[in-house]
Amino acid sequence: MYLDIKYDTKAQKAWLDGSNFCFLLDNGLEIRFGIEKNKKLSKATTEELLDFELICDGTGIHWEKLNEDLSIDGILDGRFG
Repeated sequence: MYLDIKYDTKAQKAWLDGSNFCFLLDNGLEIRFGIEKNKKLSKATTEELLDFELICDGTGIHWEKLNEDLSIDGILDGRFG
């Protein structure tokens, strides 16, 4: 069971650090999660992982080639896809 908490925060920056995807949030917090927690990301090449964009004014991240989207709220809730 997941809580549906609204964090009202946005990602300012995102990057890949080895096998972790990292985000710098607008409140100064840096978060990261292991790509193995997401089925599509865990099977992706480094090139595919690096082909992402922050969407919806920083509230989400999108990988076009992987057809995958994650929300910052979802990641903070522990939902990785």
